[in-house]
Amino acid sequence: MALYVRFERADGRRGAGLLEGETVRVIEEPFWEGTRPTGETVPLASVRLLPPCAPRSIVCVGLNYASHLQGRPAPDPPTLFFKPLSSIAGPGDAIVLPPNCGRVDPEGEIVIVIGKRVKGATREEAEAAIFGYTAGNDVSARAWQQADGQWWRAKGSDTFGVFGPAIVTGLRHDELEVATRVNGREVQRGRSTELIRDIPEIVRYVSAVMTLVPGDIIYTGTPGSPPEIRPGDVVEVEVTGAGVLRNDVRGE
Repeated sequence: MALYVRFERADGRRGAGLLEGETVRVIEEPFWEGTRPTGETVPLASVRLLPPCAPRSIVCVGLNYASHLQGRPAPDPPTLFFKPLSSIAGPGDAIVLPPNCGRVDPEGEIVIVIGKRVKGATREEAEAAIFGYTAGNDVSARAWQQADGQWWRAKGSDTFGVFGPAIVTGLRHDELEVATRVNGREVQRGRSTELIRDIPEIVRYVSAVMTLVPGDIIYTGTPGSPPEIRPGDVVEVEVTGAGVLRNDVRGE
């Protein structure tokens, strides 16, 4: 198991590394095809962690846990949507609630990170194209989600595409767990074995119609019924091995 991060130094220079306790071992980018250490290490406390990759595409699967459907039938075909790159936020960034957005919920999710270019994959090829996993928060404005024909603002507003802090590699797709906490209280928990469409199938399905490239990410769906969040709240999403994604909530 390895933990890959991207970071920004105090002087604004950016880099990538392997997170080893409280130290980052700096590596060359891109790190998809091999880990090449530079020989430098930096204390974790001296840098700001960024989203751990820079995706070209952000794909999301909706309604992919029975616990989230609450008795409704699973959608067939599955419900997929995109988040714009402008929605990206990382560990420690604020989730900013837009004016007049109504109720906003967190959605803690296991996020797939693609490590190989893939199109039209078999299930086996899809699984082989996965670099690792990270934690994600598919922040969702419920009133806009229900009112709009598309979910462009409900799930695509600035800071509504949160992911990080690290990409964990070396774990099986069926041994992952996600938990969400608001102000320290657990409000969601789910396992990758509970996904209606599992992780290799998600990658296979998406790759049937679009090319995925290294760094692309796929949110796999959220379990349960998350509560409303408000300015002043602190949201944490934890995924097996990938660390805790922590974000404060504030109003615009």
